[in-house]
Amino acid sequence: MTDLRDVEDRVREEVGVRLFTVLAWIPGRSALRRVHSSHPEEYPVGGEKTVEVARGWLARCVEARLPYLGPDRAAVREIFADHELIESLGCGSVINVPVVDGGRVLGVLNILDAEGSYDEESVAAAESLAPLAVPALRAVAGAGGPAGGAA
Repeated sequence: MTDLRDVEDRVREEVGVRLFTVLAWIPGRSALRRVHSSHPEEYPVGGEKTVEVARGWLARCVEARLPYLGPDRAAVREIFADHELIESLGCGSVINVPVVDGGRVLGVLNILDAEGSYDEESVAAAESLAPLAVPALRAVAGAGGPAGGAA
C-alpha cells in the first residue's frame, strides 16, 4: 500500500508543493477530514472542514470529480476560509484533485504553493498522482472511517 507520505514525496517531485494535505470525504456531513498533513502544527490530522461555504468547489471537486485550479491569492481567498494562514505559509495558489475509486470520491489532495506556481500542466501532473492515494483512503474507509460513510 502506498503511504500518504510517499504520495506527498511524489507530488513534491513532480508538481512542487509547500503545503500538502489529504482529506477524506464524509458524504453524510458534506465534510472533509484531514488524514495527512505536511504541516501538522498548522493543519493537524483529524481536523475537519465543512465545504458548504464553497458550494461551487464542492460541485466541481466532489460531485463532478474534476480538479480545481486556483492560480492566485484571489482564487485561494474565494475557496478557503483560512486563507490568511495559508498565505502566512507562503502559499497563494492551489490545486485540489479528487481521489476517485470506482466512481466514488474517497477524498481530495490539496496541493498549495506560491502564487502563480501552477497551471494546467501542473493540474495534469497532480491528477496522474491522485490514484496513488486510493489504497490509503480505502484503508480509512475499511477502518470505518469517513470515506466509508461512518461519521
